[in-house]
Amino acid sequence: MLVKYWMSTDVITVAPGDAMKEAMDRLKAHAIRQMPVVKDGKLVGMLSDRDLKKASASDATSLDVHELLYLLDKVKVAGIMSKPAITVPLDYTLEETAERLLEHKIASMPVVDADGTMVGIITQSDLFRALVSLTGLQDRGLHLGLLMADQPGSIMTVANMVREAGGKMAGILTSYKRCPEGKRRVYLRFYNIDRDATEALLQQIGTKAQLLYMVDHRNNHRTVFAE
Repeated sequence: MLVKYWMSTDVITVAPGDAMKEAMDRLKAHAIRQMPVVKDGKLVGMLSDRDLKKASASDATSLDVHELLYLLDKVKVAGIMSKPAITVPLDYTLEETAERLLEHKIASMPVVDADGTMVGIITQSDLFRALVSLTGLQDRGLHLGLLMADQPGSIMTVANMVREAGGKMAGILTSYKRCPEGKRRVYLRFYNIDRDATEALLQQIGTKAQLLYMVDHRNNHRTVFAE
């Protein structure tokens, strides 16, 4: 789950000498909120719709339309961009990338290689796309939440029950948060299960773990067994 497998490589950029109006038009045309600022192939900053709004807000109220258009054409990107740009290394994981986006309260970051050269951009939308793919949601299978003993082999036991019922595992996540001592929460995502066999499978799994909830993404059916 490295960022290099999920980043976008077709990056829309702007130059520091471009006019503010040109940058605004480019953001709007591509329906994006941020663009890397590049000069001679080097990343020199980042321009966001927030930077543009901040630059024009104080003057806009006192200018007529012609004066405002002149201002937008006169102000250059170099004077309003954020620098240095906040970047993420090519070999960062998606979790580390999401943490950095949250930390800086931004929606995207340029991705750089070991030499600091920009090789792509990662956005919140890319992370959402990865989440949907990695959790197997597109397979429209079953999502099962369990509370089970924190013992070696306990997850494998339940996973084998799913496989023996004809299911294919799409993902397994675990967490110790909000768990009693000696327990952990396990989240299974699997598909290719005959829905008529689901009840029997749940009863079998229930002998090894406490059922918390089940979501059937194909039928949009949700059952909460315990809080």
